[in-house]
Amino acid sequence: MITRRLLLALFALLPLSAVAQEIGDDGLHIQPWFYQGFLELGADLEDAAAEGKGLIVIFEQKGCPYCRELHEVNYAIPDIVEYQSEHFLTVQLNMWGDRVVTDFDGEELSEKQLAQKWGVNFTPTLSFFPAEAAGATDREAAEAFRMPGYFKPFHYATGLEYLVSGGYLDTGFQRFARARFERMEAAGLNPSLWD
Repeated sequence: MITRRLLLALFALLPLSAVAQEIGDDGLHIQPWFYQGFLELGADLEDAAAEGKGLIVIFEQKGCPYCRELHEVNYAIPDIVEYQSEHFLTVQLNMWGDRVVTDFDGEELSEKQLAQKWGVNFTPTLSFFPAEAAGATDREAAEAFRMPGYFKPFHYATGLEYLVSGGYLDTGFQRFARARFERMEAAGLNPSLWD
């Protein structure tokens, strides 16, 4: 029987081209499980909440090597994709894009204007909104957690769990990640922080 640990070890040996992702006309990686709504973020969060899920808004840009890592490494791990799909709707935005997005406060902006308004300076940046924030009209009050940049698989998966478990309500992310690492280590899983 192949264990998760063995599967991850085998995955680490694969050349990146073996897990290359399709690129769209805008230069962003395509994930078939990303949510294709109407780019009305308040309504998207309400749709997510109706399914018992949170919302992730991910800003990316063409040619971003860390966005490529997110897609070719993290999103090549079935457990991460399954967990994220089960617990979140994920909306992908282009940091330099011109599509019109309606912010939580009702303001209509281009993707690049929204990135500037939200203080997104690099990619990928992931903003997490819990189902409980549905109906919010203030992005800052609704946003529970932000991943500013690429997080390797352990920390990325920990970030997802941080939101789903409600850990963000009473624990800092670093303490939460350390506790998760210690639990996994105690269970003999030997988690890697660098792979």
